[in-house]
Amino acid sequence: MLESTNIYEYDAGGRSGAPTSEQNGTSAMDAFNESPEQTKQNSKEAKNNGQDKTDKPATKIDRKETPLLTAAKNGIKEIVESILKHFPVAIHDTNSEKKNVVLLAVENRQPHLYDLLKQKYKDKESFESVFHAVDIKGNNVLHLAANYKKSMNPWIIPGAALQMKWEIKWYEHVKSSMPPNLMLYNNAGETAVEVFTETHKALVERGGGWLNETSKSCSVVAALIATVAFATSATVPGGIDKGKPVLGKEPAFRVFSISSLISLCSSVTSLVIFLGILTSRYRENDFRTALPTKLLGGLSLLLISIAAILVSFCAGHFFIVDDQFRSVAVPIYAVTCLPAAAIFALGHLPLYMDLICALLMKVPTIFYNERYTPLGSET
Repeated sequence: MLESTNIYEYDAGGRSGAPTSEQNGTSAMDAFNESPEQTKQNSKEAKNNGQDKTDKPATKIDRKETPLLTAAKNGIKEIVESILKHFPVAIHDTNSEKKNVVLLAVENRQPHLYDLLKQKYKDKESFESVFHAVDIKGNNVLHLAANYKKSMNPWIIPGAALQMKWEIKWYEHVKSSMPPNLMLYNNAGETAVEVFTETHKALVERGGGWLNETSKSCSVVAALIATVAFATSATVPGGIDKGKPVLGKEPAFRVFSISSLISLCSSVTSLVIFLGILTSRYRENDFRTALPTKLLGGLSLLLISIAAILVSFCAGHFFIVDDQFRSVAVPIYAVTCLPAAAIFALGHLPLYMDLICALLMKVPTIFYNERYTPLGSET
């Protein structure tokens, strides 16, 4: 379409050069830019002249938003690349709020598109004019990266705490690519850090509440496992003879003793970690590394303790099985115990993987094809 159409014609300013239609000596763009008083007067005159046949509400359309800017808002980098390939001057397009393609990509949390534009223009003369641009309110890329809008739902990731983690990483990623002499204040006299703190207050509260509830649930399970593991480790199968376990030379006894110790230590450690999350002050910087790392460590140790307590139970039960059934005891234990561990692991696997990605990835990832739900569906 770009190769065959003549619709996309740009002037030196990078604005869309679509033709305007003249009616009664006034162009369509002039009609859009007229003041509300003029619009009201023209509507009254048209009604008096019998030209206003229907009474429909007027819809405000941003006629300065070009296809390039629309694609940038939605993160469709293929269309952005194609338009910039055929019309390089389109990089200077701005909408009614004076936001260019870079500002829109940063505001709408499109890391793949932002990195593409940064790589494409980092060695060109237009880099400063494009990446150092400000909108009509004086906001630069750092202000827009710091500004959080709940309605956007930028990161497809469960849990407000992990969304806060992505927000911090996104701001730091944009900040690392900008020079230190970038304009600090917007028209309201606010720095990017002040904008970040103000707009993320509600997200910090929701993230703290989510972590609190998750830690409470996991700490209850950890406490139960620690109690059972302590009682198990204090019980010696077969009894003690002259200070030594009667069945001490049996392989199953060694498995029992080691697994019960692992279960006790891991469950107690995970309980301490979850208590540390519960007593946290939930500051902004805590969501950067401390809280996600604690949650990941607590879940890992809790899973280890569950697996270890099941192994300890099976090893202790092995001594009361008759000799003729011991050959099939291990498969029976696997069939009966693995579903419990598997259900717990699969239930927490999405959260576990999200935590690993949040801690290891330097740049947030967004799948823009899953960002919006179909009309009529609930989010």
